[in-house]
Amino acid sequence: MSWWWQSPAVLRVVIVNLRHDSTEAVRGVLWTSRGPWLVLRNAALLRGNQEPAPVDGDVIIPRDNVSFLQVLP
Repeated sequence: MSWWWQSPAVLRVVIVNLRHDSTEAVRGVLWTSRGPWLVLRNAALLRGNQEPAPVDGDVIIPRDNVSFLQVLP
């Protein structure tokens, strides 16, 4: 058994649905998943029926605020 394990969602496009607000989500490439944090790159904020709003830089989301994670094909 390897001491290093990587989530199958890392380096894939995901939608992170947030626990604090069910009308908001973040779409991006899950760059890393370490400890209590998810790091997304090339992210966009998704709100209701609005167009996705691009976000500059990396987005860091605490795992405590994640309702569920969708991996896109």
